[in-house]
Amino acid sequence: MDASTDLQNYSLHPTETAHFNGSNEQICGPSKRRTHAASGGKRCVIYSFVLVMLLSLSTRFYKILQPPHICWDETHFGKMGSYYINRTFFFDVHPPLGKMLIGLAGYLSGYDGTFPFVKPGDKYEEHNYWGMRGFCALLGSCLAPFAFLIVLELSRSLPAALTAASILIFDTGCITISQYILLDPILMFFIMGAVLSTVKFNSQRERPFSAHWWLWLVFTGVSLAGALGVKFVGLFVILLVGLNTVQDLWRLLGDLNLSLVVFGKHLLARVLTLILLPLFLYILVFAVHFVVLKKRALCPLSSGPGDGFFSSAFQSRLVGNNLHNASMPEYLAYGSTITVKNVRIAGGYLHSHWHLYPEGVGSRQQQITAYLHKDFNNLWLVRKQNSREEDLSAPAELVRHGDIIRLEHKETTRNLHSHLHEAPLTKKHLQVTGYGINGTGDPNDFWQVEVCGGKPGDLVKVLRSKVRFIHLSTGCVLYSSGKTLPKWGWEQVEVTCSPYLKESPNSQWNIEDHVNPKLPNISLAVLKPSFLEILVESHIVMIRGNSGLKPKDNEANSKPWHWPINYQGLRFSGVNETEYRVYLLGNPVIWWLNLFSIGLYAVMVSIGGVAVQRGAQLGERARERFRTLKEGGGLLILGWLLHYLPFFTMGRILYYHHYFPAMLFSSMITGLTWDSLLRSGDLLLSPPMARTVHLGGLAALSFASLYSFYLFHPLSYGMTGPLAHDAGSPMAGLKWMESWEF
Repeated sequence: MDASTDLQNYSLHPTETAHFNGSNEQICGPSKRRTHAASGGKRCVIYSFVLVMLLSLSTRFYKILQPPHICWDETHFGKMGSYYINRTFFFDVHPPLGKMLIGLAGYLSGYDGTFPFVKPGDKYEEHNYWGMRGFCALLGSCLAPFAFLIVLELSRSLPAALTAASILIFDTGCITISQYILLDPILMFFIMGAVLSTVKFNSQRERPFSAHWWLWLVFTGVSLAGALGVKFVGLFVILLVGLNTVQDLWRLLGDLNLSLVVFGKHLLARVLTLILLPLFLYILVFAVHFVVLKKRALCPLSSGPGDGFFSSAFQSRLVGNNLHNASMPEYLAYGSTITVKNVRIAGGYLHSHWHLYPEGVGSRQQQITAYLHKDFNNLWLVRKQNSREEDLSAPAELVRHGDIIRLEHKETTRNLHSHLHEAPLTKKHLQVTGYGINGTGDPNDFWQVEVCGGKPGDLVKVLRSKVRFIHLSTGCVLYSSGKTLPKWGWEQVEVTCSPYLKESPNSQWNIEDHVNPKLPNISLAVLKPSFLEILVESHIVMIRGNSGLKPKDNEANSKPWHWPINYQGLRFSGVNETEYRVYLLGNPVIWWLNLFSIGLYAVMVSIGGVAVQRGAQLGERARERFRTLKEGGGLLILGWLLHYLPFFTMGRILYYHHYFPAMLFSSMITGLTWDSLLRSGDLLLSPPMARTVHLGGLAALSFASLYSFYLFHPLSYGMTGPLAHDAGSPMAGLKWMESWEF
């Protein structure tokens, strides 16, 4: 069903129809007959919706190709779109739907996936990037029309809907974040689609199981799958819809005119469309993700960046990975060259390099870390306890459970070593270092091999055996803590020796690469995991990767309390006078108005609630407005809280753009709250004067949004020349907060 058809079926509340088509002051033209009022109201809604859509499209597509170089996170998501076009596997901390859609948009618009997307500022030159930017701008253009329809449905007030839409149309932040190759406009499109579908479904309560009832219920489920398929923060809108659904079912359960059989049908319908359908679509997204990243039908995935984040079995599916269709000796032997991988998802490879631990961090010996990527410094030689080199003429001797071995780093010839010094980050654990040279060392280089679940004499199977390394001198176990070392450790993962011997994935390792010319090779094809296994592993890796995003040295970490007050934006492009500068910053008039409106909403609902509770004599109109404010506004305020408050609990690095989904809800709250407040003038003023105050007040808010957009639009559409502190700058006098960096 398209928007125009839906709006033609839309009917305003009778008081609103009279308001827009009354004989005294018309907005959409005079009408002499009551029968013409409804059709006039519908026409007015349709014309308003078309105007909102055109303004939204024009503000998002204006200068869409400028600047013609990579801006901010286009370097990540444009590159990932290229990976899909090239069918190359990669790792990212977000689910794949957004990147898949970006890649599809690029492919359909003629982009061939050859641009490297190395760093911000690199020029696109002859490469076709307009399709990917245009796709994001198109979805970003839908946000204001969605807000219009949502507020119209909740308030039955066209002025409220127009106010909310105008706020989003003229917000410089929403414009900027919609014009580039980013996940945010795609995520917000699905979030707003889910909210719109939910309120439309709620409006069908009196017509259960009708075609429209089913349609909006299915659209809600599809939108939920889309939001979660782009980013995990889609869980917030799932929670919002879930709470709305629980409330709706509780209402139905209390309807004594409804039989339990009918209630069961309602419950089953919601389980099918709001749980099973989104789950199916979400899994389907991953199925397509894995299928697209194949070079040809029935072939495994194409290997690419991030292989090392995944288990050895997962990597065996990747074309180009050394484990794909590989063959190697089945059992570990002395003299073998190996890589040792922690079995914890994203646990990393046992790694060393020439760098030493810094002064004051344990003993100043060579660093031992876990590294998430394949690297030459991941290679180790398996040596006997007291031998420096293996006898090349002797037959291979296999390593067994209980053997005492020495692991020699191939590149630096240092031995894997531990001693009674504290680990860098994990207190009560011991430090692990590289010690000795060319096979010489001391007794602290010896490790006992333990096959998990095995017994003395059992062989160590490559890839399949989980192995622990027990330090012979101290009795501690080799351990990957999962903690990220500081810059001196190249932000790799800490490796320690843990005194706690209980088996855990952190202390379990497997032998991945294995080279020994003395032993016969076997095929590893049997190791390939099932779709369900790689689906689960992908999620574990994404979640751990997401939680592990920490601010780098000198990198600004935005705080959630900064966001509603517009404390600081983000540089999308350029820094100095000679560069084309784009700065992500919300229209300050709009953002501060939104923040004030949230407080105003709380005050109005509190006053109304007290008045109703005390039995105040309120007219029908006043009661209807309070109900709209409490129920419609309540849904929006809950959406704002769910999309904002969880960030206060997150330990990962946060950015200003994380607030934009919450900003959508605060903008809709502004339209609904001010409409309700200004409409209440009829309690004190004559009807003509009350209408003037109502419409004049909302028009003033929209004008303020428009004028502030005129002032701050260079932030979105690009600035050149002097910076804001210079009198000749287009932004001179507009740097209202010292924290703004334009």
